[in-house]
Amino acid sequence: MAILFLALVIGIVAGLRAMTAPAAISWAAYLGWLHLGESWLAFLGYFLIPWILTILAIVELINDQRPSTPSRKVPIQFGARIVMGALCGGAIGVNGGSAISGLVAGAIGAVIGTLGGADIRGRLAKGFGQDRPAALIEDAVAIVSALLIIVALR
Repeated sequence: MAILFLALVIGIVAGLRAMTAPAAISWAAYLGWLHLGESWLAFLGYFLIPWILTILAIVELINDQRPSTPSRKVPIQFGARIVMGALCGGAIGVNGGSAISGLVAGAIGAVIGTLGGADIRGRLAKGFGQDRPAALIEDAVAIVSALLIIVALR
């Protein structure tokens, strides 16, 4: 049950920040905290993958601050978050012996994170009178949550 919870939460992280979740999962696999063995997700633990995903996560964090960035709820953005949530949830599921359950939990988490994150960020932005503080809070929640998840996998 703990594995499904972690898969759901990493999906929520993917819904908040699409690339933060795979970067965290990739580091966990690379460091040997997440055991993917010979599964179809073993590539996440290869030498260069965590670095590439970390760079993409940083670019996403920067890009999210721009007013021209499209809504996370447009089909391409929403779809990418679901795919990343499913991928990361699946990796956690592989580690726990149930890739499909993890994949489904991650995808559900991504939907929750995408829609819930957009709603909460909108409310925070309205309260602050601007979006930047709300975006930074969302960044912090995504990063800290991802770190807590990978530490829990150790």
